[in-house]
Order: sequence, then structure tokens, then C-alpha cells
Amino acid sequence: MSPSQPTNAVVHPLDPDSPDAPYEQLRAQLATRAASGDLPAGTRLPTVRALATELGIAANTVARAYRELETDGVVVTEGRRGTFVASGAAAGSGAAHRAAADYVAQARRLGLTRAEAVRLVEDGWGA
Repeated sequence: MSPSQPTNAVVHPLDPDSPDAPYEQLRAQLATRAASGDLPAGTRLPTVRALATELGIAANTVARAYRELETDGVVVTEGRRGTFVASGAAAGSGAAHRAAADYVAQARRLGLTRAEAVRLVEDGWGA
């Protein structure tokens, strides 16, 4: 497809029984799908308002997920053109694996147990 006619993303419904907040479910779904190639680079995401209506959630919830995805480099927002899966999003999974391997190596050098290393990640994630 040409850049003027990007494909449009289909977003899967969220799980109302999940312990994860709706914005986190949406963020994780889109990040995972972009990394796997299920949402290829250039795929246009629905507008915040349209996706909020489709999913039955607040527009601020979708906006927060999109902001976090943009901060992580998974999506880019191009003003009135919309929000798109970034060209480097699929490469993110390789970068994530390298970062995780680096963290594990460093944690081992510091003498941390697996449980201690996981706890540190979880503590950092909640920040």
C-alpha cells in the first residue's frame, strides 16, 4: 500500500474481567501485535474517539494507551493524518530480547536471585 492509503487496524475487544486496566490491555495488545508483525508498519490506528466508542471505554483511556505507545516508539502520531504503527515497531521485539538478556546477565553478575530480579522489574514497571 502507498503511504497515502495505509491499511486500517482492527483492534480486538478488551477483557472486562482482566485485572489489568483497560489502557494497559490496549497498550499491550497493540505493542504485541506490532512487534509480531500482525500490525505492520504504516497501519493506521482508529481515532481515539472512534476506538473508545468501539470498545465502550473512555476516550482518555485510549489516549493514554496511544501516548504510552508513542513514548515507546511503537506508534507515531501525524497530526490530522492520524496515528500509525511506527516503521521500527516490529524490530522492537528483538531490541526487547536483547535488553532482557542484558538485564539477566547484569542481575547474575550482581548475585541477584531470579525472584529478586523479577521483583525489581515489577517494582520498576509500577513506577
